[in-house]
Amino acid sequence: MTRSAQDLDLGILLGLGYQQFVHELREALAERGFGDAGPSYGYVFRSLDLRPMNISELADRLTITKQGAAQLVDEMEKRGYVERRPDPSDGRAKLLYLSEKGDSALAAARRFHRGVERKLVKTHGAAAVRNLRTLLETITTPENLGDPRWRAPHV
Repeated sequence: MTRSAQDLDLGILLGLGYQQFVHELREALAERGFGDAGPSYGYVFRSLDLRPMNISELADRLTITKQGAAQLVDEMEKRGYVERRPDPSDGRAKLLYLSEKGDSALAAARRFHRGVERKLVKTHGAAAVRNLRTLLETITTPENLGDPRWRAPHV
């Protein structure tokens, strides 16, 4: 027996839609040479795109431990997505920056996001996409909209 989308709870449909989006995003990034980007890299990309920061600031921003942030940054640095540079205001500290590869991966992800939205507009119309955005915004709290982990565009 096959279930229809109408039989599924709304939350399941939202989750499945997001999973499909992420799957297609990862495929698109891999096609553009970023197949080694880990699932958490987008959070770091968006954070460092705002401004350089140290490991402690990044950990606070992502609400993870300093050890977790350091492991993530170490991996991203080995893969060429981030760079550590001396902090001009504290010679002992290092600041994290997106590398050229990190900037390129973020730009590719942003193009993917815009492309998905354009495709939805073409398929369903601008009004439907505006309505979808409005509906999603009504179930998102202002706190979540301001959370750097979720701020659009996602990677």
